[in-house]
Amino acid sequence: MNKTIIFDIETVGESFDGMDELTKHEFTKRLRHQASSEEELRTLLAQAVDRMALSPLTGQIAAIGALNADSGKGAVYYVSPGVAQPEAYAGNIKLVAMPTEAEMLDRFWKKALAGAEVVVGFNSRSFDAWWLHVRSAVHRIRPPVDLMSARYLYQQREVKHVDLQDQLEGYGAARGGSLHMWCRAFGIKSPKSESMSGSDVGKAFAEGRFLDIARYNADDLIAERELFLVWRDFINFQKL
Repeated sequence: MNKTIIFDIETVGESFDGMDELTKHEFTKRLRHQASSEEELRTLLAQAVDRMALSPLTGQIAAIGALNADSGKGAVYYVSPGVAQPEAYAGNIKLVAMPTEAEMLDRFWKKALAGAEVVVGFNSRSFDAWWLHVRSAVHRIRPPVDLMSARYLYQQREVKHVDLQDQLEGYGAARGGSLHMWCRAFGIKSPKSESMSGSDVGKAFAEGRFLDIARYNADDLIAERELFLVWRDFINFQKL
């Protein structure tokens, strides 16, 4: 049976105040055209700053998780800058603190994906894989596999990349919704029903709650694994 790895990332935006003046100008240029007053500009800017974590140009990866779909064992690598962390687990998932994003990415590519023949995520072509490739390039790390190759499974030649959102929605033929909604439909415990959601990751990172982010990432992996098994065993007819 092919070695199948579930993967997932958590991202955080950079500080607007820490940007240089030219970057601030570029970031706010469009907003100034949209705003009819200084008050509206401040509102639009606050909303834009909240979305910094959605782009690898204005954010970084805070955690990367990898889980073996068959054994249910895996690891979450998470950035904990300048803070020593105790050895920790979330079930069968080891939580591994890393000092920098660059070292975390290097470990992920070399260890977590070693020997993988199928990789699985949710909205992973549009988000997770794209982030991994771009942030790796920022640190001049070349990924050993291309997670952004052909979209359709039958076109993929080397490592297969199963984007569960793409598959469950028939490549956009239907709109099924978020990871939470798909988990709810199949009776899978949603990682979004716990104390943290994706929008809370930035605040947790700023507060130094790095281990909480890792645990949240582990919850995402567990839910995505269960969703993958439903798709693989009851929906998919393509050879992996």
